[in-house]
Amino acid sequence: MTSTVAIPGKTGPFRADQVGSLLRSQPLKEARAAKAAGKIDAAGLKAVEDSEIKKLIAKQEAVGLSGITDGEYRRSWWHYDFLWQLDGVERIELDHGIQFAGVETKAEAPRVVGKIGFTTHPFVEHFKFLKANTKETPKMTIPSPSMLHYRGGRKLINMGLYPNMDDYYRDLGQAYKGAVHAFYDAGCRYLQLDDVSFAYLCDPEQKKMLADRGDDPDHQGVIYAGMVEEAIKDRPRDMTITMHLCRGNFRSTFVASGGYEPIAELLFNAMPVDAYFMEWDTERAGGFEPLRFLPKGKAVVLGLVTSKSGVLEKKDDIRRRIEEASRYAPIEQLCLSAQCGFASTEEGNVLAEDEQWKKLEMIVDVARETWG
Repeated sequence: MTSTVAIPGKTGPFRADQVGSLLRSQPLKEARAAKAAGKIDAAGLKAVEDSEIKKLIAKQEAVGLSGITDGEYRRSWWHYDFLWQLDGVERIELDHGIQFAGVETKAEAPRVVGKIGFTTHPFVEHFKFLKANTKETPKMTIPSPSMLHYRGGRKLINMGLYPNMDDYYRDLGQAYKGAVHAFYDAGCRYLQLDDVSFAYLCDPEQKKMLADRGDDPDHQGVIYAGMVEEAIKDRPRDMTITMHLCRGNFRSTFVASGGYEPIAELLFNAMPVDAYFMEWDTERAGGFEPLRFLPKGKAVVLGLVTSKSGVLEKKDDIRRRIEEASRYAPIEQLCLSAQCGFASTEEGNVLAEDEQWKKLEMIVDVARETWG
């Protein structure tokens, strides 16, 4: 059931919004290094995280953002930290990491070693801390369910555990349903599912990768949308759920290219979320024509400001692109943000903290000038 909250409304998305992750502060980096070296314990690290997140919340409020995150400060990855704490999932080390354009990530991943489920999760407590420390709307970000399949497929599921993949997709959707309700019970009314699979399905090389390993790239999006539908079909009506689409974001590099045309109709009409954060900061993302499929009652947050570079965009250029997008979807259904988070992993993108904040300030300014 689609939420009936106003879009953009008091629970998001907002005219000026953000994807979620923010550059880790120096005290946090030092504390993580100290924990890895055995100089402080988990409690010592948490104390620093709590202090730095409070400062981060205050900065977000000061620049005028209405949707506030914890910057994903307690995570090393945007997705894996959540996934490997689901029932039936564990963290493993690999021979190699994820290959981006000219750089590779850490060599670790989640592996499915038992039946997928949701009992409890530390991220719920992370959200409670965020909610208790902001005057604005607290926003929680978690990976979409497809992220426990897209990267590794069947090879990262223990042999014999799920002979029928339909059972795997069903259990994963059910586990996410448990997560959605747990966050709601903790007070979350603005939840975002972060996803790369749909944007990757627009890249011929990524589709070939799926086909080569035995998946059907033309049907995989339907399967992933079905898991999200299962996860959120019984959500309370006052909970807004959005999806962020990305072509890869690690140390300011990327993985995929290609416009949204191949998946636009499925994305906007079969994916049962309220709004979409979509990357449009480079020519790799194609044009705005796919917005013609956006139905009434849903919103798109235009990712026109890049998080991959510290160079500040010109306001006139951003306003021009908003106007261009409004030729294909009503401007009342559009919002503005950066194209991705500033630190999808703890390493962060290649820009300075002050450059990050200037971009967020500019997004707020342009949104006010555009929508009032």
